[in-house]
Amino acid sequence: MPNQLVQFGDPQTRDMTKQAWWGRGFDAGSGKSIGVAEFSKKRLHKVGSVSMAHPGDAREADSQMFISLSAQPKWNGQYTVFGQVISGMDVVRKLAVTDRIVRVTLKPESPS
Repeated sequence: MPNQLVQFGDPQTRDMTKQAWWGRGFDAGSGKSIGVAEFSKKRLHKVGSVSMAHPGDAREADSQMFISLSAQPKWNGQYTVFGQVISGMDVVRKLAVTDRIVRVTLKPESPS
């Protein structure tokens, strides 16, 4: 969604014939929902936040996630923020629907 988010993790995106269903197939994930949602006033939907997508209940989040392209306070308390892009946001902003994310590097949060 331009200027809002980049969503990824839907296994259906491996099949170009299912493009109309990309991002909608929550039942096509790993089949193992997280089963719990944690919301924090410290982790808000700002530029570069990484959150779990879900079909309406945060406990049903599975394999799909998204990166916020702009601040989205309306999502706070609805989607669990579990990460933050700390470099490469310029690359995230250039992603197009048919691009493939091949590698992501995770770094543990520094104690504050």
